[in-house]
Amino acid sequence: LAFGGSTNPGTSSATEEWNGSSWSGGGNLIIARRHNAGSSCGSVNSALSFGGTSNPTSLTSTEQYDGTSWTAKNCMITGRQLLAGAGDVDSAAAIGGFSNTPTEAIYANTEEFDGTNWSAGGALSTARQKIRATGAQNAALAFGGNNPSYLTCTEEYNGSSWSTGGALNSAGASRGAAGIQNAALAAG
Repeated sequence: LAFGGSTNPGTSSATEEWNGSSWSGGGNLIIARRHNAGSSCGSVNSALSFGGTSNPTSLTSTEQYDGTSWTAKNCMITGRQLLAGAGDVDSAAAIGGFSNTPTEAIYANTEEFDGTNWSAGGALSTARQKIRATGAQNAALAFGGNNPSYLTCTEEYNGSSWSTGGALNSAGASRGAAGIQNAALAAG
């Protein structure tokens, strides 16, 4: 499932579904956005999109996809873009990110979603934007990003706190992410 993103000019509300050989159109997001998180949370029939930006505001909004359409869910505590997501629709994590409203800031905070509400989780050791993550809410892996330079740091989350993991071989941000905490892939 692919949703949101940048267009020239602006943001997209488009959703596309992959069936193993081709892409087809799905239901549009309620709020067009880019730099959102959630693509790693769920499947083509059950996914979350949270945060992002709708030119130029950093968003708190959360939407859930049921395979046909998006439904508004309760908002995140802090509006952020360029953040990472891990978990699934009933147990997701929003990790790190950047906000330009009310003032510019790069975040270390984690928020946890229980299917209804967001609550504060443990803070990353290193605040960063353009971070990537994979795994479950209580067993997430976050890596890379920048603040302000590109980073190699990796951190592991146990559902309440982050600890240092092995460094990436090369510094980078906005990479692809897949897998689980103990068997993950960083690409690009």
